[in-house]
Amino acid sequence: MLYLSTFAAVCGSFQFGSCVGYSAPAQAAIREDLNLSLSEYSMFGSILTIGAMFGAVTSGRIADYIGRKGAMRMSAYFCIIGWIAIYLSEESLSLDIGRVLTGYGIGVFSYVVPIFIAEIAPKNLRGRLTTLNQLLIVTGSSVAFLLGTIVTWRTLALSGLIPCTTLLVVLFFVPESPRWLAKVGQEKEFLSALQRLRGKNADISAEAAQIQNYIETMQSLPKTKLVDLFQSRYIRPLIIGVGLMVFQQFGGINGIGFFASETFASAGPSAGKIGTIAYACIQVPITVGGVILMDKSGRRPLIMVSAAGTSLGCFLTGASFFLKNHGLLLEFVPVLVVVGVLIFIAFFSIGMGAVPWVIMSEIFPINVKGITGSIVVLVNWLGAWVVSFTFNFFMSWSSSGTFFIYSLISLMTILFVVKLVPETKGKTLEEIQASIDSQRDI
Repeated sequence: MLYLSTFAAVCGSFQFGSCVGYSAPAQAAIREDLNLSLSEYSMFGSILTIGAMFGAVTSGRIADYIGRKGAMRMSAYFCIIGWIAIYLSEESLSLDIGRVLTGYGIGVFSYVVPIFIAEIAPKNLRGRLTTLNQLLIVTGSSVAFLLGTIVTWRTLALSGLIPCTTLLVVLFFVPESPRWLAKVGQEKEFLSALQRLRGKNADISAEAAQIQNYIETMQSLPKTKLVDLFQSRYIRPLIIGVGLMVFQQFGGINGIGFFASETFASAGPSAGKIGTIAYACIQVPITVGGVILMDKSGRRPLIMVSAAGTSLGCFLTGASFFLKNHGLLLEFVPVLVVVGVLIFIAFFSIGMGAVPWVIMSEIFPINVKGITGSIVVLVNWLGAWVVSFTFNFFMSWSSSGTFFIYSLISLMTILFVVKLVPETKGKTLEEIQASIDSQRDI
């Protein structure tokens, strides 16, 4: 039941990746069929992040009010309506409306999927299962990209309905998050859900008592408002969650990812095709490695190794453009760009892509998880928009300088993790809260 529940949730992650990956392979055909200008198509592509920001703002409250399953159902409906609108489009307005609706859906998914998995998983499997969120995002994006090369853009839009309908069907057979049920006072349903997730013969008494005691302690506190997040008991996990998302996005992932083909091509014609194919192929197997390592190596070592690798990759890419701009070693420039970007995406996939989402799902007390989670997801989507929007401007200013800046930000990530981020491997969510509180009191 635990794995079936996780499968239901990561259908939302696959949908997330499908939405992100849709616009690239569909660009030429949509522009030709609907006679769209480049600016009109650029609006269609980028407006996804606007919808996702609205989804992020409301995601926590929705998941707290109608439950984790209810939020996932609602997100699936938004995505289904959005994909149908795109499929039926004959002009840019309906395309944009459909894109905003799917953006809103994945904005909610980006919060509720890792939260749901973290709340249902036992501590020894939580990191590995939560990392499946990132793996399915990457897989959904790759599948959309590859499928888009062999089917029409309208058929590709219809394929986006598959993960949504699968999620809606499977949700009928899985329980709600036990921690959410305990939070809203449904004690009988809480115990039933926890028993189903752990197995009918498992002894859940100790885990149930720990969860209930923690919920009771949290609910004895006054109702939290936005201003209350600046209290000492909440500000540390909020800084950790927001900080990790800032470093994840401002390390350059969406700029480098969205414009990888142009980056390779700018280094030399020979780098374009080879680099793009290698980039598409490397993400999924490396992310699988991150899934395996998550509960073995721990969160902190994985994210620090990952950040060191992304820093190296950006430095090599920046150095290659520096050499090109100064007419030095020109025969090595295309190879160095491809190697640098591939090192970046490989190390990003193994840690920086997934670990911030895992930690975000673990560190917040349940009484503020809705509002803090919404803030963190909003920061992530806002960062994604800023980086993707500014990337080409930065490259026009200085291609080498752009990657050197990203390299420096990755190095700063390591310092941030060393100073502030706790190790959450092998701890229950309640033990993580106790650990953060004890660090605050020192």
